[in-house]
Amino acid sequence: MKRSEINAALKEMEQMIREYQFAIPPFCNFTPEEWKEKGHDYDEIRDNMLGWDITDYGLGDFDKVGFSLITIRNGNLKMKDKYTKSYAEKLLYIKEGQYSPMHFHWSKMEDIINRGGGNVLIRVYNSTKDEDLDKVNDVHVHVDGREMVVPAGTQVRLTPGESISIYPYMYHDFEVEEGSGPVLLGEVSQCNDDNVDNRFYEKMGRFPEIEEDEAPYRLLCNEYPEAK
Repeated sequence: MKRSEINAALKEMEQMIREYQFAIPPFCNFTPEEWKEKGHDYDEIRDNMLGWDITDYGLGDFDKVGFSLITIRNGNLKMKDKYTKSYAEKLLYIKEGQYSPMHFHWSKMEDIINRGGGNVLIRVYNSTKDEDLDKVNDVHVHVDGREMVVPAGTQVRLTPGESISIYPYMYHDFEVEEGSGPVLLGEVSQCNDDNVDNRFYEKMGRFPEIEEDEAPYRLLCNEYPEAK
């Protein structure tokens, strides 16, 4: 992705956040210049990859495959003694036409919450023992405390305020319902580690390769300078 595309995507998400009056932590507003002066008191942000994030899954087609997000809080499975949080929280922004590909998590359980905007469609499958899509057996899903059994491959529709629980080894993808408008999503989960806990049905990456055609508006969570 070009840096200009990333900057535009972050500003668009900021506008959606303001529209739905979701207050974000102060560190989300740090400029790249301010980050250069931040000391070790901000190591939790660096070590746990808090802050702004963009994914195009390494496919280079962000408007069709990808979305913008902020990790607000997170523990660290590799540094449990230092960071003891067992939970994480994210805010995601996805537009009509964008898509998050089919995947599951080996360890993480998460709730995906429609915080506002349009409707999100989340397709669900069980995983087979060899981690293929189980296209035969029904899927047990929990939507805001209601247990439902749906056929494999069903798209569960979440309107604003609704949420779904996604369990380990439950394949899922998601996209915006056509004509309903962009969606602000929340994610509340166990500790998150996108480097080791994503099993994509089709092999793909996570972070974009960046072409620096202009200065960064915000640093992404994998771009922070080391503390002085």
